[in-house]
Amino acid sequence: MGAGRSTEAERQPLIIPANGDTHTRPLHSRVYRRRWLVLMLFCLLGLLQGMVWNFWGPIQNSAGHAFGFTKADIALLVLWSPLGFLPFFLFMWLMDKKGLRAALLLSGFFMLLGAVLRCIPLADVRLRRMFIHGGQLMNGLAGPTIMSAGPFLSTTWFAPDQRATATAVASLFAHLGGAASFVIGPLIVPSPNETETGTVLEKALPDSTIRDRIQLVMYAELAAIAVLFAAVVLYFPSRPPIPPSVAAASQRLSYRNSMCRLFRNHRFLMLALAYAVPMGVMSGWAGVLDMLLTPAKVNQVDAGWIGFWSSVGGCVFGVAMARFADSIRGMLKLILVLLLAGASLSSTWFTLTCLCRVTHLPSTAAILYTSCILVGIFMNSSVPIFFELFIETVYPVPEGITCGVVTFLANLFCGVLLFLLTFYSTDPTWVNWCLAGACVFSLIIVLMFRESYDRLYLDVFVSV
Repeated sequence: MGAGRSTEAERQPLIIPANGDTHTRPLHSRVYRRRWLVLMLFCLLGLLQGMVWNFWGPIQNSAGHAFGFTKADIALLVLWSPLGFLPFFLFMWLMDKKGLRAALLLSGFFMLLGAVLRCIPLADVRLRRMFIHGGQLMNGLAGPTIMSAGPFLSTTWFAPDQRATATAVASLFAHLGGAASFVIGPLIVPSPNETETGTVLEKALPDSTIRDRIQLVMYAELAAIAVLFAAVVLYFPSRPPIPPSVAAASQRLSYRNSMCRLFRNHRFLMLALAYAVPMGVMSGWAGVLDMLLTPAKVNQVDAGWIGFWSSVGGCVFGVAMARFADSIRGMLKLILVLLLAGASLSSTWFTLTCLCRVTHLPSTAAILYTSCILVGIFMNSSVPIFFELFIETVYPVPEGITCGVVTFLANLFCGVLLFLLTFYSTDPTWVNWCLAGACVFSLIIVLMFRESYDRLYLDVFVSV
């Protein structure tokens, strides 16, 4: 690695057999059935955090009539989530020192507070908009833990042959929440000039009706977050009594040494850029997908379904790829190259299709569905593969710190994109070109990357 490989001392397990032989499997390593309950609670928090984050983009037209939000306001509402990553050092430190329970409780509290702020029924529309913006920011503050702690949870609770799969499930549920909001919002909240079947009304729906529907969804999200937060308070242990593997029981670097190791590791920084640039652009692109599809004459409901299947396809395919990576170890780079090549081709296809007036390519609903869904499948499914490769590359840096840094960088690029969109929202088609260019850039970086598997070495060779 750029900062040197891990030493033999760092690879030594904390749990040593009674005979002192460190080359045999630890006598007291085991997995617990409760790991599935821990994973489920974490995933449900991620699902709700993603739903709240992506609530406003799919209903931008309705939100404009109900609360006077402009396109720039919608971009700002999506932008609060990346801005919530600014204090990510605090969450990574808390996770490293106090464990996942403390970090998740703090994140759940921010989600609950944000949901409450969004639901306060103020008569003053201007003040109501401010509270909604504040609620979105609070929800964004839960992002550093929700979006980056999946690999830490999988290493802490799951055996080596289940780690990539658990990482995929934990990491992709936030994306699944974003997918759910693509459907729930447009189906429950009507467009200002359409029924649910798309028939134009003689008279536009009153803004009060639209506002009541939006309020109904936000109340439902508040109730779900409150119940889930109570469940986490009652039961969510930081770690199992006995570690599930040698790697989980091994000595890790301190918080300070970990940060120094990461930022001196040129291979890590190289791979971090390959992840952060396309994922950041992809997050911003998905958050304003309805806005991007409007010039292609796609209505709010259809845009929601396109975004839904794009995210769901990525989640399902991502879990399948992670399961494949668990069964055939040491192939993470090859899997990433194939996924990023598919993302580059599909994002270019989608961009050119949206410019049908210039390119004269056929632009039908089927083509827009297919190209957009393929973008989501290839990009979202690469998230857990990236995470696993990060951890293998920088081991013994703790998983939460590693993934926290790269997730912060991805949200930084997402924030830059959305910040520019608040100024250049008249013709947002340039965002499509940013996505295609980011995918190609990532593919080139990964092709040049030299992979290594230090954690896999520990589990396969030291524990055997």
